[in-house]
Amino acid sequence: MRIHMERGTKGRRGRKSRGGGLRNRKAVIAWLAVLIWMGVIFYFSHQPGDVSGETSGRIVEMISGAVTTVLPFVEIPEEGLHFAIRKGAHFSIYAVLGLLSFNAFLQSGVKGKKALFFAWLLATAYAGVDEYHQTFIPGRSGEVTDVMIDSAGAITGILGALLVRRRRR
Repeated sequence: MRIHMERGTKGRRGRKSRGGGLRNRKAVIAWLAVLIWMGVIFYFSHQPGDVSGETSGRIVEMISGAVTTVLPFVEIPEEGLHFAIRKGAHFSIYAVLGLLSFNAFLQSGVKGKKALFFAWLLATAYAGVDEYHQTFIPGRSGEVTDVMIDSAGAITGILGALLVRRRRR
C-alpha cells in the first residue's frame, strides 16, 4: 500500500484528504500559540516568591498611585488590591489559555461541545500541573483555589470566544 504525501492526492483508503494544507497550517499555528502561552505561564510560575511578589507589588503601586492622583480622597487598602491583582492575573492568563486552546481544537477539526470541553480540560489540567510545579519553587505554594480561579478564567475565555464566533455567523 502506497501513501501519497502530495497535496490533493488520495490518502490510505482512496479518499481525498480533507482540510488541505491551509487548514493544517492554521492548526499548527493555533497549537504553537497554545504552547507559547503555556511557556509564558511557566515562566511567571517559575519565579521565586519574592520576585513574583515584587512584580505584583509594582503593579499595586502603579494602580494605587493612579487612583490617588485621580481621586485623592479615596484610600486604597494595598493588601486587598495586591490579592485582587494576583487572583485577577490567574483568571486572565487562563482566560487567554482557554481561548487559545478552544481555537486550537477547532482548527484541528474538533467541533462544538467537544472542543469546548477539551479546551477547558486542557487549561484546567495545565493549571493543576502549574500549581504542583510551584510547590518546588522557593517562596511559592500550590493552591487548589488558584486552580479553581484558573479553571473559571479558562471557561470564561472559551465562552467569550464562542460568543464572538456565533455573532460573526
